[in-house]
Amino acid sequence: MNWLFFDLGSTLLDETEVTEKCVRGSLEQSAVPYDEFIDKMKAFAFRNKNAYKCTLEYYGLAKTKWDISLEKLYPGVPELLERLSKKYNLGIIANQMPELEKRLSSFGIDKFFKVIVYSAAFGKAKPDEEIFLSALKKANCKPEDAVMIGDRLDNDIIPAQKLGMKTLWVKQGLGGLGNPSLLEKAANYVIENITEIENIL
Repeated sequence: MNWLFFDLGSTLLDETEVTEKCVRGSLEQSAVPYDEFIDKMKAFAFRNKNAYKCTLEYYGLAKTKWDISLEKLYPGVPELLERLSKKYNLGIIANQMPELEKRLSSFGIDKFFKVIVYSAAFGKAKPDEEIFLSALKKANCKPEDAVMIGDRLDNDIIPAQKLGMKTLWVKQGLGGLGNPSLLEKAANYVIENITEIENIL
């Protein structure tokens, strides 16, 4: 394996506070109880769906603007990436808003990635296979020589598998509540915390 490609949200970035703000914002003009909304999100996550989006549609509520200022790195991520970058080429394949490079720089981790492909700049979003193919092309890497690392079975694991990439499911965030029994085949690796990656690669 020459390349490790990372998703960002709920993989390297903890989105817990942002998600809570979005949920509470969407519920401001609604009679839907917060706990009921959260339970419905978990149910959609277990069906390998986009939990927040699907729950909004279920209740007919409006989406709240994503507050990137509340995102933060999971503990140990900078040190982890530094160590991994000495053994592998690192890249990003993510659904993210514009100017991702600036945000990565603000976290101090931009220097670890040789290839960065994200939806706002590329024009297509995961699970579209084209965004994966673009990253592989930029890396001059065959699918079988790469690992896709992410929290979402639907967005990260399944499309990467179809292309022949190895896959690592990080069971963090709502995506970590996904149901692997709904997949045609299991991810190559499964971890509970991103820092566990060094135990298996």
